[in-house]
Amino acid sequence: MIIDTHVHLDDDRYIDDVEDVLKRAQSANITAHIIPGADPKHLERAVELCNKHANIYFSIGVHPYDAQNYDEEYLLKFATHKKCIAVGECGLDYFRLPDDETEKRDVIEKQKEVFILQIELAKRLNKPLIIHIRDASSDSKEILLKYGAGEVGGVLHCFNADEQLLSLAEENFYFGIGGVLTFKNARKLVQVLPHIPKDKLLIETDAPYLTPHPHRGERNEPAYTTFVAKKISDLLEIPLEKVENITTSNAKELFRELKEVL
Repeated sequence: MIIDTHVHLDDDRYIDDVEDVLKRAQSANITAHIIPGADPKHLERAVELCNKHANIYFSIGVHPYDAQNYDEEYLLKFATHKKCIAVGECGLDYFRLPDDETEKRDVIEKQKEVFILQIELAKRLNKPLIIHIRDASSDSKEILLKYGAGEVGGVLHCFNADEQLLSLAEENFYFGIGGVLTFKNARKLVQVLPHIPKDKLLIETDAPYLTPHPHRGERNEPAYTTFVAKKISDLLEIPLEKVENITTSNAKELFRELKEVL
């Protein structure tokens, strides 16, 4: 079985057919889903899905692109829900920064401030982090180490396949592998994958984004994690069943609540 550790089922693109999406996932033996908290406006929808489906969980957090909308008091309203199992999707993303140097500096500082706040929140709640890193590896790693994020651990999502982040495996961090691994231009991730400890590998889709081959150009969905698992199996030359068992075990280790139900 496979656990999709990062899927935006609360996204507007699933409003009309989320039940069909979940049925296809079940048929593909996807046994659990974690909805990362990226946009606070979608939290109520995420909770509704979790209340309706036993195998859906969620986290509370704000994506770095929405750092200016961080409202901890609002997030805390959802923190005690039994299906809230992490904090994030938080982190740093320098891919789209303003051209103006003053504005750029302000955006970066705001992202850092809100990232640190969510690390501290995770430590207070004793929940792992879901971390988004894009073109910001050095600053992200420095903050994670400086503020003791390893106390709760977490998963690095969208981490640019940056080798300098691999040492974070020793600090209780896992690495989410998604559809990008199947892309023809995924040379960097293909090279890095064998260097990630197997007990720190997780599978994710980031659906509806980053759809794996052979479905690129379509809306992504949890059932497509099977293509990611198969690619990992091929590249690491280990049986597909072993990939599924390892990544499922890892997900349960990081997201402790999953152990009780799966």
